Amino acid sequence: MAVLDKNMTGERQPTEKARSSYEFIPKLKGKMVVIRLLSGGLPVTGILESFNPYELQIQTAKGSQLVFKRAIATIEVVDEPQGRH
Repeated sequence: MAVLDKNMTGERQPTEKARSSYEFIPKLKGKMVVIRLLSGGLPVTGILESFNPYELQIQTAKGSQLVFKRAIATIEVVDEPQGRH
C-alpha cells in the first residue's frame, strides 16, 4: 500500500517509496497484460492504455476498464507469438 504525503495545496501525493514501487508500469504501456485482483484473484486481460499514480486504464475485449492500483495482486505480461511486432 502506498504511503501518501500532503503537499501545500492539501492534495495527497505518493511518496518516493510509493513512486519507486511502480517504476515498471511505464514499460508495460501498450502491451497485453493480465492483472489479477486482490478480491478473489479475478483476471483482467487487455492492453495497458494509460496510468496515473492511483489507477491503470486497460482496453479489454469488452471495452475500457479502470483498475485501482491498490486492488491489484499481480500484473503479468502476455507473451506475443514470435514474428508479431
